[in-house]
Amino acid sequence: MSEPIYETVIAESFYEEIIAEAPDIVTEMQNYVKNNPHQSSSKAKKHLDQLENVTLHIAVTGESGVGKSTFVNALRGVIDGDEDAAETGVTETTMKALRYSHPTMPNVNIWDLPGIGTPNFKAKKYLKEVHFDTYDFFIIVGSLRFKENDIMLAKEIQKMKKMFYFVRSKIDQDIKAESRKKNFNEDALLSKIRLSCKDNLMAVGNPKVFLISTFDLGKYDFQKLITSLEDNLSDHKWSALIQSLPVCSLSMIDKKQQDLNRTAAAAATAAAGTACVPLPGFSVGCEIGIMQKYLESALVSFGLDKKSIQRLSERVNKPENALKSVMKSRFRGGIDKTVVANMFRTTPMIAAKSIEVFLTGIPAFGNIGAMGIAFATTLRLLRKAIKDMAVDAKAVVIAAGL
Repeated sequence: MSEPIYETVIAESFYEEIIAEAPDIVTEMQNYVKNNPHQSSSKAKKHLDQLENVTLHIAVTGESGVGKSTFVNALRGVIDGDEDAAETGVTETTMKALRYSHPTMPNVNIWDLPGIGTPNFKAKKYLKEVHFDTYDFFIIVGSLRFKENDIMLAKEIQKMKKMFYFVRSKIDQDIKAESRKKNFNEDALLSKIRLSCKDNLMAVGNPKVFLISTFDLGKYDFQKLITSLEDNLSDHKWSALIQSLPVCSLSMIDKKQQDLNRTAAAAATAAAGTACVPLPGFSVGCEIGIMQKYLESALVSFGLDKKSIQRLSERVNKPENALKSVMKSRFRGGIDKTVVANMFRTTPMIAAKSIEVFLTGIPAFGNIGAMGIAFATTLRLLRKAIKDMAVDAKAVVIAAGL
């Protein structure tokens, strides 16, 4: 069997594998080739730039002592008392709007706003002083019950046509206190608290109230809050939010994986644009660079990078090695060019890339064919990597006892 025919057979087995395991990639490749691949590549690069540079501003407010600053720290995945954490205390520690950038995604900013518990509180004046237009949405935090100032603020935000969400904090403390009573029922208590909050907020309409423990985001209503935010944010801002949130549950990992699978198509499209350049190794070199950058971000999002594992180890009081030992993918030691390059070193992949190089030398339609192969191979590798990382992330969450 001659070498070109051999490569074609191997490449066909690669596409049979894609059809069997990831038929959606075949559909996406067909759509990619039907559209103008050169224009698609340009649009994809623009899309990736928007994802990287989009800014998200989240305002957290409420009366003093309700856990605003602790909630800010929880959203950023840092622990109270850390060097870059929002200051917490039993008295109001926030006297002006303070911005806290996300530790790994500086374009995501969480604002700790001053308390709203003063006797002469004026919602309109307050929103002007904290520069209302800065924020994409507001989270109004309350404990025990929401008060008149919370309602006044929500009404003013409503008038200005921005989204707000009520978070009832310190649920873990309520459960701990009530659990001492005879015939304690956690579900009944949560229903009682939720109903009480809704009755308390009738003046605002019928707002959703999310019961949350800032010390254990994986419990109670945090996932429901995130789902509600997904419905009200643009795709770019939603992606920035979901990738910045700490890994607190298995369902959070699923949401991150779903979003990464979606944006991987843009990365593959951008990489495929280099396949039309008739220089040996040029396409693969560019693909490796794009994939490395994308997968480094994904590793951090899944909480599998070195710093994230260190923070998790401190938080759950378990050795780093115990958490790392459950990671089985090629990415357990981090990501560099060598790790990404080795992803291409399978027989079917080498054959597919060889045909891509051959097609690059054929004017017009050959270039389109080469770009189609580059798109499919890159997307296949990215989604396989995302899947492997998600498996590692779930293993780490279980090992951490979250």
